[in-house]
This record gives sequence, C-alpha cells and structure tokens, in this order.
Amino acid sequence: MSGSFQRYTRDDPCPMCGHYATDPAGHCHGIIAPDKEWARCTRADGSDGAMLDEQCSPSAYVYRRQEDGSYRAWTKEPPMQPIRVKRQRGGGGTLTPPAHDQHCNAKQDANNIGCTLADYASLKQLSVDSLRSYGLSEIRYLGNPAIRIPYTDERGAVIATRFRTALTKGEGPDNRFKWKGGDKPCLYGLWRLDIAQKAGYVVLVEGESDCHTLWHHSIPAVGIPGATNWNETRDATHFEGIPIIYVVIEPDTGGAAVRKWLAKSSIRDRVRLVSLGEYNDASALHVADTEHFRERLQFALAAAESWVDIAAREAGAAGREAWEACKDLAGKADILANVEAALKETGLVGEARAVKLLYLAVVSRLLDKPASVAVKGPSSGGKSYMVERVLALFPEDAYYALSAMSEHALAYSDEPLVHRMLVLYEAAGMAGDFASYLMRSLLSEGCVRYETVEKTKDGLRARLIERAGPTGLIVTTTAVHLHPENETRLISLPVTDTQEQTAAVMDALAENAGTPVDYAPWHALQAWLTMAEHRVLIPYARTLASAVPPVAVRLRRDFGGLLNLIRAHAILHQVSREKDTEGRIIATVDDYAAVRELIADLVAEGVEATVAATMRETVIAVRASLGGVADATISVTAVARHLKLDRSAVSRRLNAAIDRGYLKNLEEKRGQPARICLGDSLPEDTDVLPSPDSLGEALHCSDAGVHRGIDDPPPPLREQSALPARATSRRITEKDMPHIFPTIREAATND
Repeated sequence: MSGSFQRYTRDDPCPMCGHYATDPAGHCHGIIAPDKEWARCTRADGSDGAMLDEQCSPSAYVYRRQEDGSYRAWTKEPPMQPIRVKRQRGGGGTLTPPAHDQHCNAKQDANNIGCTLADYASLKQLSVDSLRSYGLSEIRYLGNPAIRIPYTDERGAVIATRFRTALTKGEGPDNRFKWKGGDKPCLYGLWRLDIAQKAGYVVLVEGESDCHTLWHHSIPAVGIPGATNWNETRDATHFEGIPIIYVVIEPDTGGAAVRKWLAKSSIRDRVRLVSLGEYNDASALHVADTEHFRERLQFALAAAESWVDIAAREAGAAGREAWEACKDLAGKADILANVEAALKETGLVGEARAVKLLYLAVVSRLLDKPASVAVKGPSSGGKSYMVERVLALFPEDAYYALSAMSEHALAYSDEPLVHRMLVLYEAAGMAGDFASYLMRSLLSEGCVRYETVEKTKDGLRARLIERAGPTGLIVTTTAVHLHPENETRLISLPVTDTQEQTAAVMDALAENAGTPVDYAPWHALQAWLTMAEHRVLIPYARTLASAVPPVAVRLRRDFGGLLNLIRAHAILHQVSREKDTEGRIIATVDDYAAVRELIADLVAEGVEATVAATMRETVIAVRASLGGVADATISVTAVARHLKLDRSAVSRRLNAAIDRGYLKNLEEKRGQPARICLGDSLPEDTDVLPSPDSLGEALHCSDAGVHRGIDDPPPPLREQSALPARATSRRITEKDMPHIFPTIREAATND
C-alpha cells in the first residue's frame, strides 16, 4: 500500500487532534495515507513541528483507523517494513505502514492508562472549567487521553509544555509526566506573578496540581516541576520585589532537596518554610478537607518560620557540636605546627613551609579577600599530592577541585564559589585568555559579571551572568611564570627540588610511611570557624606599613595579601586571642611572625629585592663551572652535573634565572642546546618585611574593653556574617497579609 501522502488542511484536518499545519489554534504537521488507513499526528505525540525525515516507530508516530472510523496507536504487528517519509517540494512522498518495534510498541503498562481532564478534576476536587482557564487541555498521547499543561512566561507566551499521561503513580519509576520534545523544565505559573507582586507574597510549591489548588482559592503560587529542578540563575530573578516567599516543605526526599538548594539561594532571606503536617502537599490537604482548606492553610502560613530563624537555630546546634569535636585542637598555641605533624603522619615529608602556607590560604577563604597560591615545581615534584593532602584536612564544601575547565566554564557553572577555594591541579586548565580574564575578575573583584547574547525563541537576547565570590585560587604548574596579570595576584610557592628532598621522599616510600589520620577534628575545626568570628583588628598595621620599603608597585597588592594572611592566622587561633569591645579578634605580633616566616622570601623575590636560594645556588654553580673565563658558556647538562640534580629541575632553575637577567642563553636557534653564560650580578639579600622584634611595641596596645578568648562553650554565632540579616526574619503580620487574618481571628474567637 503506497501512494502520495497529504498534509492536513482546514477542510481536511487531522482525525486525531482536529488541527492542521497552519491552524492558528495549534499546528499539526502530520500526514495521512491516501487510503486513510494510516495517519500521523504530531500534536498527539508531542513532536509539534518535527521534520518528517526520520524512521517512524509505530507507537510514537503512526495511528491506524479502526472500524468505527477513529484512529488509535498501533498495537498489532503489521507485516510490512518501517516507513520512511521524506519532505518533498509540493508535499509529495510515499507512505507504507510501519513494522512492529518491540522497544516502541504502544502497549501501555498498568501505570499509564491515560488521564482526562474530568478524571484529573475529580481526583483533585477541582472544576474542569477552572483547569481550562489555566490553559489545560485534553489531547491524545500514544493513543490514550492525556492532559496538556502549557508553561508560559510573564507575557503569556508558551515556553514549555508538559503532558500528564496518568492519574496516579504506579510501581516503579514515576511515568505520569512527559515533557514535549526539546522543552526544558522551568517554573510553572510565571504569568501569574503580577498577582503575587500585588499581594506581597507567593507560595512556592512542587508541581502543577498544588498551583491549581491554590489558584482555585485565589492564593498566588508558583510551582517547581520537581524538587531538584530549581535553577538559581534562571529562577531567582522572577521573585524580585516579592517580600515574602512561602515554601511548602513536603515530608519526603523532595523536601530535603528543596532545603538543600534553598540554603544556597539568594531568595532565602525572604523565605518562610511551611509545614502541612500529615499532608504531603496543598493538594492533599484540599482533597482531605475541601471545606476548611483555606482556613487551615492560613493557619499554616501564619505558623511558618523564616529560613533565617531556622538556619540560626540549626547553625547554633551544629556550632556547639563542632566545638565539642574540635575544642582541643582549636586551643593549640600553634595549629600550623599540628598541620605539619598530621600531614607528616600521612607520608608527606620535607614541605613544612608549603603545607602551612597552603593550609592558611584555605582558611583565608572566610575573608572578603582570600589568598591565592600558585604551587610551582618540576614534573613529578609532588605538587598535586601535597595539595590533595592539605585539602584532606578540610570538608569538601571548603573547596571545589578540578583538573581543568573550559574557556567559559567559570561563567556558566552552577557550582557555588562563595567563600570557597577553587583548586586547579594544572594551570594549563585555564590557559585561555578568556578563562584567565574571568579568573582575574573573580579574584580581584570578588565576583564575575559576564554579559552574553543567547539564542531564544524570541530571537537573540542579552543575558547577564553573575558568579558570586569571594573565591581564592590554588593552582599547580610546571611553568616558571603564569599569565603576567595572574602572576601578581597569586603567591608563587615553589616545591623543594633538592637531592635531600628526593632522598626523604624515597625513604618514606621505602618505609611505607603513612598512618591513618583522624580528620574528624580538623573538619570540625573548619565547621566551627565558618560560624565563628571573622572580623580581625590588626593594631600594628600602620606601623607595619611604614616599616615596609615601597620599592615596587606590586607591594600595593602584596601588602594587602600579607594583612589577609595575618587575619587568617588570627581567625585560626582566635581561641587564644583577645577581642575588642566590638567583638573583633585582635591580631598579635605572633600572627605576623608566623606569616612572615612563611612568605618573607616570597614577597622579596616577587618585588625582585632578592633572589630565591635555589636561584642563587644555580647562578653560583654556573659561575664556578665557567671558572671566570670571559665569554665562556656552559650547557644545561653540565650545570645539572655540577648541582647533582636532574636535567628538568635544573632547566627550570636556569629559565627562572634567565628571566630575571642573572644568566643569558646565547643560543638563538630553537632546538639547539642552550649556551648559558653569566648575566647581571646577583643582588644582596634585602629584607622587605621587618622583623617581628621591630613591631614589639604593638604589643602594648590598650586593654580597655578587651576580653580573653573562648573558653567553653564556644561564643555566640556571628549573625552578621554566618547568617543573613535578621531584619527579614519577623513573622507574618496583618500588614503583610491583611486578607487572610480575619478568618484566623474569627476562628480563634469561635474557639
């Protein structure tokens, strides 16, 4: 059976849905066989406007005429081969019946028996007319009745369509809902947000049926099509200007999922969590007690507790629990020494300065300007292993680790970066100019604001993408230098490449060094610090500034980094630090001394006031090998032999010295062995940062209004930093929702 197929027209519309290709009420781009025995309806299968150039499967595309003249999805195996329909100029083509496809047959399981508007209205105790007023309509889906639920934007334009194909959830996966092909989940009820704006509140629920129930009672509501389908970038802006957002928390895993994303959302300060007791959702409460639904919901809204209050209570309990687990560690006089000892137990040897500085940098994530570190060294130098060991002392929410990322990943990723460290295990992972630009913006400005143009159904539209910080960066690299503008924003931390370090590592491997470390107290310490005090007063900051010689412009940035590391050290040791009358931690000279020990030479090298000990050793080795002969040169291999180091490590040292001008490479041809000779003279070692003794007078600051640190229990939580402002945590009042309180007062009077 074959012949020329035809398109549906106004005079001969689709026998399934009643529409045709140019129908303004709804387009059906299907086809029908010349003998009318076989037909396709694109509205019934949800493929609205799909190209007709694919193999048709019997259940999804083709319907067969029945004896009564109606069409139903293919249910029996036909003897012919699958159909292929090709779009032709003028609408010509051929059509043959489809073959049976065991993966796509139209046999419906017991859970998917169809859903009519009347059945849905009866189940939810709503009227069919009200459902139609919300845009719901009845269609055929795979030969069975289904409900079409349009998702429209604020202007009323359909942006997605969802089909309800069954009334109740059966055994196994929930197959009651299907999205139209190509559509993506979004918020339901956006076209009614103007009602919420006028009312001053909205109820955020899960699913469409709860919205239908609340709208039926003239209560503004917006639905999330699944508890995990909230998208902060896409959804949060819709609620701007709405002072109160009620969120119904269902007593299942969905409710837990909602609370998880809500804790990170910008709307949380305005949220009040609603419990409906024994009922899963608003629809269930309505069905159970339709007559008193509104009154009972009003009581639930009035009893709703703000997210701010709940978070404060839960944080208080979590803080006390964390304190009990970490108080011995938090009270240590030198916690960084304990860091070194703990990591030594894991087999990490010989990198005391590096592990202390990395640990302190991760602690600085709690500040408004976290420190950032570039760990540099030769391949196989243990850079990534060392970073991994240090990060093991922190809970996973303190950092976000990646091997690499694409050019635009930093702009488009949904991973929260607020007060976290971004860890890249290879700097090449952000080698692109655009990725470097985004990274610099995040480090310097504490956020990323990136405006781009996206293709939408309405054409090209501008979109502003914002990624909130502050965020610190830890990156490992074999390169001597990073991007020049990135280099000044990071502390360059070299790993040890000496023979002694290599011997120590091999000895640790031979002994199978490494015992299990109890990370629980370390994680508890970070959990407690997150909720503890972060404000730090450095009483000797001006004295320190005047003691640092202004020898380079870069010191403007490096000095700020120095102060932030002092603050991080004081925060880490706040149990043993005093506080001023405002509750701020007072940093001591001991904090400066500890930080200076870690970065004094790095700061001096950064402003070229001195050179690293390894660079000085390398230049002296070249000078000794040349024996003072003018214009003499030496190879990389010869220098490596003199230093008794591997060639790759010496090559990095030589490149660094050449970059600073202390050595020269006279070989200009690429691919030829280097010819190293002496360059500029080495400078004398100069201390850029003053000694702790010169700041001794800062210890004699006034004790007025100062109290000692924490004993037991821990101090109250920081309301101003750990939690949102409490100005939004008041309960609902008559000023907020005047139209619901009369009912509540009347009920109370009757009682």
